[in-house]
Amino acid sequence: MNEPHIVVEDVWKQFVTGDAQIDVLKDVSFGIERGEFVCIVGSSGAGKTTLLNILGTLLRPSSGKVSFSGKDLFQLSDRALSIFRNKHIGFVFQYHHLLPEFSAQENVAMPLLIRRVPPAEALNRAAALLEKVGLGHRIGHRPGELSFGEQQRVAVARALVGEPDIVLADEPTGNLDRETGEQVFSLLLELTIKKDRTLVVVTHNLRLTSQASKVLRILDGRCAPPST
Repeated sequence: MNEPHIVVEDVWKQFVTGDAQIDVLKDVSFGIERGEFVCIVGSSGAGKTTLLNILGTLLRPSSGKVSFSGKDLFQLSDRALSIFRNKHIGFVFQYHHLLPEFSAQENVAMPLLIRRVPPAEALNRAAALLEKVGLGHRIGHRPGELSFGEQQRVAVARALVGEPDIVLADEPTGNLDRETGEQVFSLLLELTIKKDRTLVVVTHNLRLTSQASKVLRILDGRCAPPST
């Protein structure tokens, strides 16, 4: 049997505040197959976002191992991790984190420009993806000129423009009304799972979990056995 695409083994994460050590994640283990849609759920403060940030290599675990297609990620240097992250991982956050001084097209192109893709190619790919998310007519607008729903669609396009293997989303519809949130989520699902990309979403939205192939429940830093 082939090893899962992503393997998390015995991961712990501690933070030190003053004299106190807080165990945010405790002995977390699971696997994710390529092309799965996985939801991470749990109460506020349970450790969901910390786990997502470790999967995205934004945080290193205190101990344990995270493997991606058999590669032990945290054996890499910070520079090698940054290169890996830019090439293989796309992020969508609850707050879109778009750069206010740049247009929608420039925001979407940014991961490619960081990768040193020629600017003309990066902007063309950004424009094509904005067309796919229904914002072809808004490519020259800055974030402040867009609605919240449009800003989040730009963020989805930015996450996907580099054709990542895995997309990580932290409450991507949390700041949107129900109808707009469902539109953004449907778009995210269409552009990931249908293209055999892995999608991992932290959410409180039970409507999203009903569509997941796997649900990971985090309780007091520990991961319950996955439900499908």
